[in-house]
Amino acid sequence: MYRFRRLRRDERIRSIMQETRLHPKDFIYPLFVIEGMDIKNPVEPMPGVFQYSIDRLEEILEQVKTAGIGGIMVFGIPGYKDPQGSQAYAKNGITQRAVRLIKDKYPEIYVVVDVCLCEYTSHGHCGMVSGAEILNDETLPYLTKMAVSLAEAGADMVAPSDMMDGRVAAIRDGLDQAGFTQVPIMAYSAKFASAYYGPFREAAHSAPGFGDRKSYQMDCANGQEALREIEADLAEGADIVMVKPALAYLDILKEAALSFTLPLAVYNVSGEYAMVKAAAEKGWIDERRIVMENLTAMKRAGAKIIITYHALDAVKWMQ
Repeated sequence: MYRFRRLRRDERIRSIMQETRLHPKDFIYPLFVIEGMDIKNPVEPMPGVFQYSIDRLEEILEQVKTAGIGGIMVFGIPGYKDPQGSQAYAKNGITQRAVRLIKDKYPEIYVVVDVCLCEYTSHGHCGMVSGAEILNDETLPYLTKMAVSLAEAGADMVAPSDMMDGRVAAIRDGLDQAGFTQVPIMAYSAKFASAYYGPFREAAHSAPGFGDRKSYQMDCANGQEALREIEADLAEGADIVMVKPALAYLDILKEAALSFTLPLAVYNVSGEYAMVKAAAEKGWIDERRIVMENLTAMKRAGAKIIITYHALDAVKWMQ
């Protein structure tokens, strides 16, 4: 009889035999930047997460630098919204100014910027609207302008999360024509219409003003369609593709890892974070063990990049 327990006998041999290892460079930390001065607003359903005004950003950037994590993902919260989301691609928009400050003060931090209009539109949807319809092709030029504007500000990578068909090709063409051929695209390819996004919409002020996003985000019941979405984004020029959310969609992540050779990202989203925090505060779970188990599962399933609000804590626990 083969005895598996021989290689589990104590911590020394378990460490040697461990197949999946987390590293600080695996993580990207999401960051919310809001208009105003001297602001550090706690996000109530996400303990430990804050909205920062630009003049307070260095507080969190210093922590990111010290932790040595892979990078940050920036989400901007403008002071003014309109139907076209004009602050998303304004030269002096909140996100553009934040990126310029980060690249000036912390050039060593890798900056990924979310490309979507929902935080900037008065109706809260990810594209242009006509009545109750979300317009696909009419949205693409606005997303392209946003991506180019962020690249001009110094973003190292752009990450379109809107789920409009054809947006990766449009953004790639726009970046290339503007001279940003070296700026990669991380596409939110398999992004599901999920109930796990609730706390994020409070953090980013991005809840839709009417209806929902089911006409452009994916049905949670569909797995094969997710693989087709990933395949389409790769054909359009995506450098990295993402599965979002993480925990309920690890099967999609694993299938993608077996089907494609390009790097995969996964987003450990706000609702997943909030549930862990809430249970930990009640004393019902061991937060450290649960978080590290979840993150290890994401990497084991095939993620090269893990976008997570747990990043700073996880790095401390890994030391």
